[in-house]
This record gives sequence, structure tokens and C-alpha cells, in this order.
Amino acid sequence: QDLLKWYGWGYQDSKFQLVNEKATFTGDRYLIGGKHLPHLLDFAKEKFDLDLTQPPKIPALPTTFPPSILPESQRKELESIADVSTEGLDRLMRSHGQTLHEVSNLRNGTMPRIPDAVVWPENHDQVEQIVRCASTHKLVIIPFGGGTSVSGSISCPERETRAIVALDTSAMNSILWLDKEQLLARVQAGIVGQDLEREMRTRGFTVGHEPDSYEFSTLGGWVATRASGMKKNTYGNIEDLVVQTKVAVVRYGSLVFPDWEAGVRFEREVARERLQPSSIRLLDNEQFRFGHALKTEQSWGGVLLDGLKRLYITKIKRFDPERLCVVTLLMEGSVEQVADRESQLNKIAACFGGVPGGATNGEVGYTLTFTSVPWERTLALCRNTKRRLRDECRARNISHYLISCRLTQTYDAGCCIYFYFGFNSQGLADPVREYELIEEAARDEIIASGGSISHHHGVGKLRKKWYTQAVSELGRRLLVAAKTTLDPDNIFALNNMVLEQPGPGEGAAGVARSKL
Repeated sequence: QDLLKWYGWGYQDSKFQLVNEKATFTGDRYLIGGKHLPHLLDFAKEKFDLDLTQPPKIPALPTTFPPSILPESQRKELESIADVSTEGLDRLMRSHGQTLHEVSNLRNGTMPRIPDAVVWPENHDQVEQIVRCASTHKLVIIPFGGGTSVSGSISCPERETRAIVALDTSAMNSILWLDKEQLLARVQAGIVGQDLEREMRTRGFTVGHEPDSYEFSTLGGWVATRASGMKKNTYGNIEDLVVQTKVAVVRYGSLVFPDWEAGVRFEREVARERLQPSSIRLLDNEQFRFGHALKTEQSWGGVLLDGLKRLYITKIKRFDPERLCVVTLLMEGSVEQVADRESQLNKIAACFGGVPGGATNGEVGYTLTFTSVPWERTLALCRNTKRRLRDECRARNISHYLISCRLTQTYDAGCCIYFYFGFNSQGLADPVREYELIEEAARDEIIASGGSISHHHGVGKLRKKWYTQAVSELGRRLLVAAKTTLDPDNIFALNNMVLEQPGPGEGAAGVARSKL
């Protein structure tokens, strides 16, 4: 908690700043840390009309918090089970995920509701005791892992009148056992991704699940949201994953294509041939240029778009720098396996006009950073959604914005697409509300174009509007029936997906009814 920003994503020591009128990134946790970023100022001015010489306002740490409504007797009962805190900052830090709305509320001191207490169980037995206590006293429990949710899943229901307890799993962070013969491990739900991977590697193994949030997100959060990591093609999504042996070689690569359409055709052919490397991502031109803006003086733009490589790509291959796109690759396996896969991918890329872009570009491409859609609708969905976003900006007189997309996880039947969107909000009376309206319009367009409401971040509160449309009224009723049966007193009252249950169920008082 002490290492993280209380008002948004990331570590306190990691941020952009100006030093002698030059943009740099502080800290040493990331590849760009401590290095000059000569293109960032120009990019920010071009896309967002931002003057980065004016430092952003960092909000002051709050000194007052809503009082806890947890009765003293119930707090003491919880304390007999595990560590408990009713301190304001502890409660605030576990009241939110990382949606724009939540971060805006944090920065403006307008969080509508925070938990009344935080409890830190250390094992499964303590969790069961906490749930029994909550069921007896009609408390609400909100499980909390790394706080990285981008679907509003862990925000406190504003209308909830019962006391809310955040069940923080961070003390449940151990590998309980590892069976090296069966390749099975039992791991507590609160372990953070990077800690789990580090501990497994000391034992000669890897989990292989690396979502972009894995330095903060937890194993329990991955399971709850059916998470997907960048190495899905080798290790599977979390529902497929148990444990894998340590690989001998990790190699990055990249390919440059003349345009987005050629890149999509390449990725579809790779999926059809079942030749996906551990990770493969297609970045559109806007995202490539954003990565170029974040390059250091010895970084990937210098390799790809400077000197002889630039001459070859733009003059000989006649690629338009305003249209080209980049595929980043991560390959794992034996030396022979990696070399063979790289050769096969290069041959397929050549059939679609692609050329190798170098290992450095592939590696740095993974320092940046969604809907799923059938292959035949991929190009239309990207085109329609970008157009809808531009139309929505124009309708609101927003003139400086960035719209880009990235094609990531691939399957036989389709792929997962991330959209990136931001705009200069100066002059808007309520920029957060305008953003939410634009995002809602974009998701309407995604659904209309054949996309899904989520690939692996879950539905939460942010996407619940479209849930019934996606699964049918019968599917919605099945979900409600399952929740009512497993949690009749509505202890886990997060009100996600289609559920709106502000109060307890009809279970008899004093009886532990919840089975979750």
C-alpha cells in the first residue's frame, strides 16, 4: 500500500516528468525509466494539444473520511478471526478499481461509498469464519485482490444500507505445495502475479500467465474474471492453466505491414495454421506512433524508423509511415523450436507484404499496455468503432483525441481487440460524463458490429447494460437463480452483471446461509 499511488494506477515513484524541459520517466522499474523521451512532448501537443510544461495537479491525501457504520461488537468479532482496520485510508484504498469514473472520484474526493472495515484473512478457514460472521450479522463482503478491475466490479454499491467489509486477500499469498511429478500447485488466492511467477521460477517452474496487470493483480482476481495473459497461445487462459515447465529460450520479434488490413490477414492465417507464438499482438498505426513517442534515444523507433531500416521500409518497400502497422511477437521454447517458429512466421508475413522489424521492437512493444469478434467481422468492427468515436467527438466539439486499437489474443474462430481512446477535456463541463457517454456509444457500435461485451476483464457494473442482450433473458434468469441459491442473504452484494439486490435475502436471522 505504501508503494502505490492512492489516487490512481501504479507506483508512487513511476511517473512522467520534465527535467530541464525534457520529458523523462522516473524510477527504475520499467525499460524507459530514467531515460529521455525526445518525442513525447511533440506527440502530446499534436494529439491532445497538451502543454506538458505545466505539471499536473496531484491531489492532497484526504484527512477526513466517512465514519464506519460497522458496530463495535461486530468489529471485535471479526478481530477475533483476523486483522481488521477501520482507518479511513485503508478503507479508501480498497473502495475502487481503475475505471475512469473511479479514479476521477478519488482525485476529486467524491467517492460515493467506501467500505466500513477491511479484514485480512490468512487462510481459507479464516475466510469461512468471516463469511459466517457476515451471514449472521447481515454484513456485505467485497473480496479485494489487487484493485486492478476496469469494469467497476469492486466498487461499493451506493444504495447499500448494510455495513460493508472489504476482504483483502493480500495476506493469503503463499504457495502451499507443489507437486513436481503431477505439475500441480496449490496457491492462495491473494498472491500477486509477479510474486507468484518469481516464486515458481525459483522452484524451476513457471505459471506462464502474464496479463498486463500482473505486477499488481492477484491469482484470485484472474480466476474471478476468467483472465487472459499475453502468453495465452502457449499456456492458455486462466481456465486452461495449471502449471508449465520452465522454457529454455525467450525471444522477441516484430513484423511490419503496409497497413492494418494486411496485418489482420496475416494474424488470421497464423491462427488458421495453428502457428501462434506465445504472444502475438497487432498494433495499428496510431498505437505504433504512440510507442514511437515513448521511445528513448536508443529505443525502438530508432531501430525501425531511422537510418537504413527507414529507407528500406519507406523508399524500397514503399510503406506509408502514416498507415503501416506492427506485429509484436514473443516466442518461447527450445532454441530449435523458436528458430523454426520464427522462420514460419516470416514466410507467412511475406505473403501479406510484411517484413521483419527486429527483436528490439518486439520487446518494447510489450511495454505498452477489448472485445472479442469473429474473424470475418474484425475489419468492419475496427472501422465502424473508430468512425463512431470520431463522430461522437465531433458532436461534442472535441478536436484533439487519440483513437487506436490492438489485435491481441487469437483463436480459430476470432480474436480479441483492445481499443485505446483519450481526449483533451478542456472546456467540457463534465468530462468524465462525456467520456462515459462516448464509451457507451462505442460499445453499442461494437455490439452492433458483431463484437462481445467482454473478452477477459469481466462484466462488472461497467458493461452490465449489455449483459441480457448478450446471453438472452433465459441466461440472465439462470444467473440470478444461481446467485440467489448460493448466496441467499446477498452477502456478496456487489451488484455486478445483472444483479440489483440492495438488501439481504430472506434467510433466517443467525443462520449462515451463504455457500460462496
